[in-house]
Amino acid sequence: MQTTQTPGQLLTAMRAKNPLVQNITNFVAMNIAANVMLAAGASPAMVHTKEEAGEFASIASALTINIGTLSPDFLAGMKEAAKAAGETGKPWVLDPVAHFATAYRRAAVAELMKLKPTIVRGNASEIIAQAGSQSSGHGVDSGDPTEAAEGSAIALARQSGSIVAVTGEVDFVTDGQHSVRIMGGSALMPRVTALGCSLTCLVGAFAAANPEGPFEATAAALAMFAVAGEEAAISAAGPGSFLPLFLDRLATLSPETLDTKARIVSA
Repeated sequence: MQTTQTPGQLLTAMRAKNPLVQNITNFVAMNIAANVMLAAGASPAMVHTKEEAGEFASIASALTINIGTLSPDFLAGMKEAAKAAGETGKPWVLDPVAHFATAYRRAAVAELMKLKPTIVRGNASEIIAQAGSQSSGHGVDSGDPTEAAEGSAIALARQSGSIVAVTGEVDFVTDGQHSVRIMGGSALMPRVTALGCSLTCLVGAFAAANPEGPFEATAAALAMFAVAGEEAAISAAGPGSFLPLFLDRLATLSPETLDTKARIVSA
């Protein structure tokens, strides 16, 4: 991984800044995502309506947009916020949830991509489809392994200028030239709703603390999630007990432990 700061150093910087991150996420994810952000050390704000989304984006340190429960009102707020983030130089993250499922979702993501997200984070099927290839996605779930999406992620990064993160059993991050894989996590994580959506928000927090290095910020956020998930699973009896343990591990994970246990390798 080509970086000037370790994941632990980036975690320290994020917690020191306690960045205010505007998260336009879906109804399913709002509570869990806010709790994940607070546990990790960031300050979440779930501001989405068109009447204030743009104004708030100019105040926040970063913006994340998730199209999970898309509606015309949500989309209007997303576009206003993304425009404001671009105009004020704030990093913003797009999570194109199941964008391949309907024409409405495809058109929405096309509009948002024109506003130049700093980072795009999705599962393998979402990234494959966004790059213009045929995916095996089913609803919001990926039907493709991460490795099948690596070429699509590189192509999308080169085409869009965005950092592209593919998350799954193994995560993959690329800027189109340099790429890394992040190992870790737990098989329990996909069995808890909205953890992927929450990860998008956490990526926004790390990007807020390191706006000049979105590639390394993304990798550090994914590594934190992976290490916390791996450690929480040790004591978890199932998905119900996993979530509170995961929040605890996000809150107590030290920068030193993150640097020791993060598994980030060049791809």
